[in-house]
Amino acid sequence: MSNLLVTGGAGFIGANFVHYWLRNYPRDNIVVLDALTYAGNMANLAPVAEHPNFIFYRGNIVDTSLVEKLLIEHDIDIVVHFAAESHVDRSITGPDAFIETNIVGTHSLLKAARKVWLEQGRGKEGHRFHHVSTDEVYGALGPTDPAFTETTPYRPNNPYSASKAAADHLVRAYHHTYGLQVTISNCSNNYGPYHFPEKLIPLVITHILNDRPLPVYGDGRQVRDWLYVADHVRGIELVLNNGRVGESYNIGGNNEWTNIDVVKLICRSMNEAFANDPSLLVRFPGATMAGLGRAEELIHFVADRSGHDRRYAIDPSKSNEELGYQPAESFSAGLQKTIRWFLDNKQWWSPLLESSARIDR
Repeated sequence: MSNLLVTGGAGFIGANFVHYWLRNYPRDNIVVLDALTYAGNMANLAPVAEHPNFIFYRGNIVDTSLVEKLLIEHDIDIVVHFAAESHVDRSITGPDAFIETNIVGTHSLLKAARKVWLEQGRGKEGHRFHHVSTDEVYGALGPTDPAFTETTPYRPNNPYSASKAAADHLVRAYHHTYGLQVTISNCSNNYGPYHFPEKLIPLVITHILNDRPLPVYGDGRQVRDWLYVADHVRGIELVLNNGRVGESYNIGGNNEWTNIDVVKLICRSMNEAFANDPSLLVRFPGATMAGLGRAEELIHFVADRSGHDRRYAIDPSKSNEELGYQPAESFSAGLQKTIRWFLDNKQWWSPLLESSARIDR
């Protein structure tokens, strides 16, 4: 039995992790710490709210004394650190929050773990601090460049990725300097249920359901590697159970798509969904273009984002070979599951739609 502290557990990936862990490790205890900023949502945790081994605290990871208190009171032996500001557009217009949460907040957690686990001697032999990071720390790739590996030099190009890179370095330093037992995972673009509708895939789905323009940056030929969130969660599980302390692991989907092709695929899928189920027009009366089979006409090209990275791609060979990791979900199947979830959960995303201004990444 383990006791986990999950930071940012009310967010998109964190909530999916909490659901998965309590379903597959029912004897473990999970403590979620989340500040419930705009992207944190208690509704994300509704499926586990009554679970006897789940407890939620609203608080900020920069509050080191609170983190220390939770580590002690709940005898935490595993920290899984999701909490982060992650929207690139927001980092360009307001980088301070990214420095505060992603760098200062990560350091706060590390300080608390060091004090409680190492200095006070409360850390169990197998304690673990796992930090969830991003492929964006590696910078951008050219069209024919090999995919990022764990040894690719860091070259972040925007305030968000720079703040995550700094956090990665702090985590590594706390292992090498103080002996904190850490692991890091760097993932590619996630998608799936509970995805806040400011990011590309949920934004396109929800905008189609409201006949809103689908803004696409530049020529839309930016390339991303897409990873279904459940595959990411399984990858983290493998790192926690089998990863070597002090190591980083890339978790990717082997699934590169241009942004414009993703948008067009969603448009076609939504057209088909409405053609196959006429009741959708009753449930979503604003989706007239999808109802007519013409969702692609909502695509609207806009000026490119400042410093927009052209391509990201993850090489997960290390995770494949050391951990047995393989993404299980094909993009077509994962996208259909995601679309179905948004069609079935209008009450979840509709209040959030006003916060999603533009397509990201």
